[in-house]
This record gives sequence, C-alpha cells and structure tokens, in this order.
Amino acid sequence: MNTETHIANLADEYGTDVEIYIKPLTTTIHADTPTGAPAQLHHLLERLGLERHEYPTGEPIYIWHTVPDNLGADEQKRLATRAIPALLVAGYEVDCTSEVFDEAAYRQAVHDIRARAARPAAQKPAPADSSSCTAPARRTP
Repeated sequence: MNTETHIANLADEYGTDVEIYIKPLTTTIHADTPTGAPAQLHHLLERLGLERHEYPTGEPIYIWHTVPDNLGADEQKRLATRAIPALLVAGYEVDCTSEVFDEAAYRQAVHDIRARAARPAAQKPAPADSSSCTAPARRTP
C-alpha cells in the first residue's frame, strides 16, 4: 500500500465542519468532514440522507459522505442543500459551493425547521422578544 497517497479533505483544508461540493471530474456531491469529526456529526449527515464512506488510511480513518447517486441531479442538489439548515441549527459550520446550492430547497428546509420548532411553542406563549435567525450558507465559486 502506498502511504504517500493523499486524499483531499476540504473540511480539514478550510477549517469547517462540513464542506459540500461536487467532486472534480465527477457528478458526485461530497460532504467532507474534518479528520476526527464527532460521531454525532456523521450520524446527523446519515439521518439527513447522505451515505457514509470510509477509507482505512490508518488512524484516524478518513470518512466522507455523498448524496445517493440513484437520485437525479436536481434531487441530489436539493438533498444536499436541505441538509444545511439542520447542520447549522446543530451548531456546525457549513460551506456549500454555488454549483450545489439550491435556494428554493434551502428556504423550504428553513421553513420546515421553523415550523417544527413552533409546534411545541404553540402550546405555550413565546417570550415577547424571541426571534429566530438562521445564518445563510456561505457559497463559494
């Protein structure tokens, strides 16, 4: 085995928790997480519909996620984009390239999260000055 093999990990390179992008020379949407990312981040990505992959490069193991390739291209982008608000709410820093980002899917996912959060609050009055703000995903060329 060639130990000189280098696997690019954009989350490590850019210092984010999740980097969502289309892998060069493919149509595969990747979600890179940093080396040693917490298990709960990997589990959240899986619950959001991304598939986990591992490469045994020694310790630590290189782990990344992809959008299922059985989906059409537009649905792949929607699935990846809809994951962003849930990751942000969980406290993770996310970067998504513009070629993946789907504005309508993002807005719908934010709406869905707010609607779920509002259900328990509907049972009791909210504080007068409560507000909700979701940070937009950073988009890079």
